[in-house]
Amino acid sequence: MATVEMYTKRFCPFCVRAKHLLEKLDINYTEIAIDGDNELREKMISIAGGHTVPQIIINDKPIGGCDDLYALHAAGKLEPMLDN
Repeated sequence: MATVEMYTKRFCPFCVRAKHLLEKLDINYTEIAIDGDNELREKMISIAGGHTVPQIIINDKPIGGCDDLYALHAAGKLEPMLDN
């Protein structure tokens, strides 16, 4: 089973949308809230390369944010990534 991690902030509408899609697809994920935690934010940037939230990582591979997650799903590429 794939590991999915998502760096988020509490009032981020894109984070809510990304979580909604994962939950709709019954995909387990680990949420890492970075609200007010500069150390975690720096870790997110070093791992995912992005400065905005959400940053989503599947099987240790950064895929980007909410729009990237939806694009992978629309293209039929998300589920194969999760089967690995």
